[in-house]
Parts: sequence; structure tokens; C-alpha cells
Amino acid sequence: MRQLRIASAAALALLGAGAVVAAEEGGPSAYDRIFVNGTLDEVPADRTLVYDRSITNGFDPEPEEDGRIELSIEGEMARLTLRRDGRHRVLGEFPAGVGNPIIMYFVETVVRDVAEAAGGNPFYIRNRMKEALLEAGEVRDVPGATEVTLHPFADDPNAARMQGFDALTLSAVMSPEVPGLYQTLSASIPETGTEAYSTTLTFDHMGDRTAEETSP
Repeated sequence: MRQLRIASAAALALLGAGAVVAAEEGGPSAYDRIFVNGTLDEVPADRTLVYDRSITNGFDPEPEEDGRIELSIEGEMARLTLRRDGRHRVLGEFPAGVGNPIIMYFVETVVRDVAEAAGGNPFYIRNRMKEALLEAGEVRDVPGATEVTLHPFADDPNAARMQGFDALTLSAVMSPEVPGLYQTLSASIPETGTEAYSTTLTFDHMGDRTAEETSP
């Protein structure tokens, strides 16, 4: 099973430094809207946030990370665990005070998928993602929530070599009524021939931690 290396605190700090500059120059950036501190402050230690992940990937017909992702609080850390087919795997642990790490996990999986499918350099792809996050993005109100949409590879000079990922759309739907803030995180490209890509993380519920940890 492929192992995902989730972005480190250094990567978070790099994004955060850039976001401060963008905010000072002209209003909130997409980063400021999406990466929010304190989103786990009201999550009790005996509860678990449960997300459903679905993947359609014509470039990888057997994606290994679809299933259920659970977030639990371990002292001052937030732990992400993937559950699938009766098995589980810890995806990573992060300082809970920084915010909900499900967003960084999501962005990093998209970076990896784009790099593997398009054969690109993950550092280049991550930098383009960062540049898009430092812009305002498309912001609209939806019932009870706010949606921020990004097109990180629009007008990319390497579009012809990106296997259709130059049309990638990233979207985050966030609601203060949803524990952990994120209602839906999605990324997709239009179908290109027989190949398509779509990945979605959807908040399902906040459940009892003991019950969630013992269920498949």
C-alpha cells in the first residue's frame, strides 16, 4: 500500500507566511478563508469526526485511500485514521491547536495524485497550489455555508503536458455549524477520453470515539 507523506509543519509555516502578505495587500486570501486556526477547539476528546472519502480516478483504477477517515484528539494532537475493508491505518498526527488537519491531508493527496497521473514534479505542483491559495479565489454563499473555489493550473505554461489536470478545480465548503469547519472538500477535472479524476471528502458525523474506533 502506498504511503502518503503529509505536509510538515514547515510547509504549513511557508503557506502561512505567504498568506499574511497576501492579506495585507488586499483582503482575505483563499488560504485565510480555508486554513483556519482553532477549528478543533470545541471537539470533545471523547468524540470522533468522521469523513467519507470517494475517489474516481481513471489514471489509477484501484485507488487505495477511498473509505472512511476519522479524526480523534490525542492530548494536544489530532490523529487522522483511514478505515477500509475492516483495516485501519494512521495517516498522521498534527498539533490540534493549529486547526483541522483534514484540509492539509486533502491538499497533499491531490498534489500526489496530480504528480503521479501527469508525471509532474510534486514541488512544482505544490507551489502552484500555494500560489492559488494566496489569491482571493471564487467565493460564494451556499445554504448555511461558504464555498471557496480555486483553479490552480489555469493558464499554466505547462498545460499541454498535464494530462488534463490544467483544468483542475478545487473546492472547499465550510460551515460554522459543522464540527471541524469543513463540510465538503473536492477536486476534479473534466473527463478526458476514458480518463477522469474526482475526489471528495464529506463530513458525515461526529460520533462516540470508542464506538468509532472499534468499528471497521
